[in-house]
Amino acid sequence: MSLLSVGTMAFDSIESPAGKAERIIGGSGTYIAWAASHFYRPIHQVSIIGGDFPQKEIAELAARGVGFDAVEEVKDGKSFFWSGKYHEDMNTRDTLVTELNVLERFDPRLPQDYTHPNLVMLGNLAPDVQASVLNQLTQKPELIVLDTMNFWMDVALESLKDVLKRVDVLVINDSEARQLSGRHSLVEAAAVIQNMGVPCVIIKKGEHGALLFEGKEIFAAPAMPLADVHDPTGAGDAFAGGFIGYLASLGNYSFNNKKAAIIVGSAIASFCVEAFGVQRLKEITKEDIGRRVHAFERLAAFDVDGI
Repeated sequence: MSLLSVGTMAFDSIESPAGKAERIIGGSGTYIAWAASHFYRPIHQVSIIGGDFPQKEIAELAARGVGFDAVEEVKDGKSFFWSGKYHEDMNTRDTLVTELNVLERFDPRLPQDYTHPNLVMLGNLAPDVQASVLNQLTQKPELIVLDTMNFWMDVALESLKDVLKRVDVLVINDSEARQLSGRHSLVEAAAVIQNMGVPCVIIKKGEHGALLFEGKEIFAAPAMPLADVHDPTGAGDAFAGGFIGYLASLGNYSFNNKKAAIIVGSAIASFCVEAFGVQRLKEITKEDIGRRVHAFERLAAFDVDGI
């Protein structure tokens, strides 16, 4: 079995109420790979980097079972760079700088060994790029998960709708779900998106947890209350990586397993925000994740007597 992960590998500069971090390693593909590698290997990474991307970071991911045969390196180019500042509530942020650099010419080409994965994680990228990767596959994967954002709804809505018809799970946040569906109620929003051709919809609600919709089934996952939040930047990508990595380790994608995978993804995301960049994803162990998953279980457990 193999997991194909498509996303950016980049530099971020972050300012939050907890402090500042300059030119740290970021990118959706990086967060996804680190999160998923706690549960499943090999991961076939698909991305593009400049000659400025540290070889040390590549070596660390390679040691975690991440393959780089489909990561294009433009030696005389610069990696994608994003800079942002978070407000006091940590839920809103201002983008200060976006430099596409080599990402502007990203046209992924899969080697033969990468064209028949069992699972595919399409990180937040242009829908045409996501579709291009799917077009190169020689067989239908068992599970395709896609992440997107409101920007693509603004500039490439029809392309996004086309690629949505080809995936099994969509991961978006609550404001994006409302924008994509045109509905305020998240239950109605999920139903509209399912009617677009997506069997399963996961709606992230930040510090308020996540909702899972599949057919008529609904599951509400709690969020872990945290006192120490440094950087929410990669939390959604870490969530997606933990979600698909855990499902890959099971090899079974039932609704009950997706419920468990959401808790696992939420646990990893809760670690991710505790430091800037991918630092906590590098530090934690599977035992750490297990303890936090059990904390989620205690958080949501209750007994009702007398009725």
